[in-house]
Amino acid sequence: MSDPDKPHKTKWFHDHVSPDLVQLHSIKRVIYSGRTEFQAIDIVDTGSFGVCLILDGKIQSSERDEFIYHEALVQPPMITHPRPEKVFIAGGGEGATLREVLAHHTVNEVVMVDIDKQVIDVCRQFLPSFHQNSFDDPRAELHFTDARKYLEQSNDKFDVIIIDLADPLEGGPAYLLYTQEFYNLAKEKLNSEGIMSVQAGPAGWTSLENFTAVVSTLKSVFPVVCPYQTHVPSFADLWGFASASQSLNPTALSSKEIDRRISERLSKKLKFYDGLTHQNMFALPKHLRHQIAITKQVITDKKPIFTY
Repeated sequence: MSDPDKPHKTKWFHDHVSPDLVQLHSIKRVIYSGRTEFQAIDIVDTGSFGVCLILDGKIQSSERDEFIYHEALVQPPMITHPRPEKVFIAGGGEGATLREVLAHHTVNEVVMVDIDKQVIDVCRQFLPSFHQNSFDDPRAELHFTDARKYLEQSNDKFDVIIIDLADPLEGGPAYLLYTQEFYNLAKEKLNSEGIMSVQAGPAGWTSLENFTAVVSTLKSVFPVVCPYQTHVPSFADLWGFASASQSLNPTALSSKEIDRRISERLSKKLKFYDGLTHQNMFALPKHLRHQIAITKQVITDKKPIFTY
């Protein structure tokens, strides 16, 4: 008899990392598969990275390494801010970004806006280790609409804004949230000492177009933009992020100060992020610094950028 805990070596998930690179993951079982109004959603237990959330055929999170991505996205801006109390999250359907924000003692309100309620419902049911009941925290306020539309209609101001969206796929729900117009809107909704972080796509040797264009676009809006990267194994690449602010610069903090703030502010132990990791993420290699410096592309509503 076959062992139900062993991967099916004849069943594979093909993760198309790029037009020229496919990563194969053996499938132990398909936990959920369906389509929402906006995208295809699958939750698959793989032999490589455990349970994975897959949207439109691309891995968004895996149980083995999601802590790397989510701590990298959330903790630098949260720690850089002197006292984050009110936070806005765009996207983040699996609830792990919300989990990381709510770990901060200073936070008393988090507004999370995701266009796809069905994704959150599915993740709430099948990915409890990801969200860790963060959706039920009384400080969390969930809205199911377009994040840009929500901000346009809101009078609220936030200390931290975190943009945790799927890549800007042509015809997808997120591509107009990578534009200069959207970043200008986000800046208006930040407090004077506010800071924003965005996931900015692959930052490896061969897939820099999205990352460098996002950084260039942020620089057209914010005076302080700090790109950074880290390796996310399930994405098969280095991954790019950026912080943006009118005054706050995460690179100005020492490792010792970051570790002090972590110990004072957080209600849990982090697995990836600390002061030394912070310094490493913002220390970009020479080729990447060069590519960022020469990229002048500004993403706009009329000239959006699309990834594969």
